[in-house]
Amino acid sequence: MSVAHNFIRLAGGIVLGLTTLLVNASAQTQTDPLPSWNDNAPKAAIVAFVEKVSKENSPDFIPEPERIAVFDNDGTLWVEHPMYVQPAFALDRVKAEAAAHPEWKDTQPFKAVLEGDMKALAAAGEKGLVELIMETHSDMTSDAFQKVVSEWLATARDPRFKRPYTALVYQPMLELLAYLRASGFKTFIVSGGGIEFMRPWVEQVYGVPPEQVVGSSIKTQFEMRDGVPTLFRLLQTNFIDDKSGKPVGINEHIGRRPIAAFGNSDGDLEMLQWTTIGGTTPRFGLIVHHTDADREYAYDRDAEFGRLDKALDAAAINQWTVVDMKADWKQILPEK
Repeated sequence: MSVAHNFIRLAGGIVLGLTTLLVNASAQTQTDPLPSWNDNAPKAAIVAFVEKVSKENSPDFIPEPERIAVFDNDGTLWVEHPMYVQPAFALDRVKAEAAAHPEWKDTQPFKAVLEGDMKALAAAGEKGLVELIMETHSDMTSDAFQKVVSEWLATARDPRFKRPYTALVYQPMLELLAYLRASGFKTFIVSGGGIEFMRPWVEQVYGVPPEQVVGSSIKTQFEMRDGVPTLFRLLQTNFIDDKSGKPVGINEHIGRRPIAAFGNSDGDLEMLQWTTIGGTTPRFGLIVHHTDADREYAYDRDAEFGRLDKALDAAAINQWTVVDMKADWKQILPEK
């Protein structure tokens, strides 16, 4: 065999090998359910868990009706800094309704909002924030409230990114939601945010229908108004779906104990504990750790919004997966 013939065979083999590698790489890219995740430990842990509970020949197989996954919203599915989105909505509602409430000009924390006094607003603390939310979210029908929420989200913009709040969702988590549903999971949002604040938009943004949302609520009552049946929102707290309230809300709304829970703060600690500790089937817990100040924000133990302290310590004890946003996510927000 001539030297030329050997060279041609060798070159052909190299080309064939490169072609095979490119085809395999392309196929892997097309079938990767989590393309915005770097190939690090968190991604591997997610895929391993999903595969072992969803493959029928697996000893850890779990039937579809029991494949319940719960997700916190603020800081887990969308941006929660410089403040939660719902309080931002409440502040704008105070300004929009100020003309009908002249007493607010001399009453804190409303006075602070109208004067742009962030120091006084911060001094009002959680109590003041709750008062703002209650006043601006009540004394109207449920239909009217959902209309106000939808209209605000259509025009409001985040101060840093200058994008609609519903565009500030995490691309890796959107992929995770879709991957779980494709694997026979039913996905729920379990948030400290208001249930009726979230319901108008979560299906369009996350693919989660409104009946699969668990959240905080104020009391409503049925009334006939001009012959029309309505639900009217009262100035009374009904349920706070945060911290220890989350397992209670899950039990009341879902009726099944989840096998997977996803959060980012101490407000999600009890939900993660309820989901992962105990039980006879495989369980999975994941915490999103905000570590990327350039692409999003970096915060944890000392944060005013989304504090991650006790839950971060508990993650090591309970072997929950911790996502380092800077290291583990190729992309954080969807493309514009």
